[in-house]
Amino acid sequence: MRQTPAAQAGVCRLTWAPCCTAREQAMTLRVGFAGIGLMGLPLCQRLLAAGVPLTVFNRTPSKCEPLRQAGARHAQSLAELAEHSDVLMLCLADTHAVRELMFAEHGLAQHLRAGQRLVDFSSLEPTATCEMAARLWAERGVPWIDAPVSGGVQGAAAGSLVVMAGGAAADIDALRPLLAHLSQRVTRMGEVGAGQVTKVCNQMLVACNALVIAEVVALAERCGVDAAQLAPALAGGFADSKPLQILAPQMAAREFEPIKWHVRTLRKDLDTAVKLSLEQGSSAPMADTAATLMRRHSDNGYAEQDPATLLYLHRSPEHD
Repeated sequence: MRQTPAAQAGVCRLTWAPCCTAREQAMTLRVGFAGIGLMGLPLCQRLLAAGVPLTVFNRTPSKCEPLRQAGARHAQSLAELAEHSDVLMLCLADTHAVRELMFAEHGLAQHLRAGQRLVDFSSLEPTATCEMAARLWAERGVPWIDAPVSGGVQGAAAGSLVVMAGGAAADIDALRPLLAHLSQRVTRMGEVGAGQVTKVCNQMLVACNALVIAEVVALAERCGVDAAQLAPALAGGFADSKPLQILAPQMAAREFEPIKWHVRTLRKDLDTAVKLSLEQGSSAPMADTAATLMRRHSDNGYAEQDPATLLYLHRSPEHD
């Protein structure tokens, strides 16, 4: 196998000889999954429902218990996770969490072997993804596919996520039948890192939209308009969007649970957007403003809450 790293437009370029064969494509791939959180749990449940042999690992072992009861193997260590997996999938909180799991002392990377593949569903900094992918390939001969998703917990449970993937075309193509259990569409955006760049763009749109929706609901209420009617009234028009249809009714009804995603996630992704823009010698004034507002809301005690609580940037909870 051969590695040819290069860099262009902030996205790393890694190429390697295809490591899959017709026999491997036909076999039932064993999946190892690390990160059983809001997204990881329903993703694993879909894999189990599809009959995929699944081994799971989480820093908090109790989060694996529902999956163990459903038929998954619960790995007690990263070494065990790697041993029983052909494809390793990650769904972790941020760049630091992925780097620690992969490359800390006794990390996952040292247990991987050529012939395996790593698929990272996490939303990370693109530059860091390129660096970690290059290191994993150089040290272990294992290809890295960055495959962040969009569609939220509801999409994960329904298998309707969209996957924006970066990596070698042969590796992504070999995994499409497996990813089909989790998503409605997998789009290869380019080489390693391109998936994360696309996710940054996605999150800029989502986060800025969520903040504007909070302003809109608050303004409608102050003007005496029934904010619960906003989403149905605007459905199908140019202002319509999935965030509008999900968040506006929640905000109007003050329904903030169950938590489907976290304010801290949007804060992290907006910070990544601003950082990436600066790295490219550009600017992102809308994302920068949104990051400031998201940071304010997070620091006010809402970091672990649903983004529907962004309404409280404009409407005090004491007046509800």
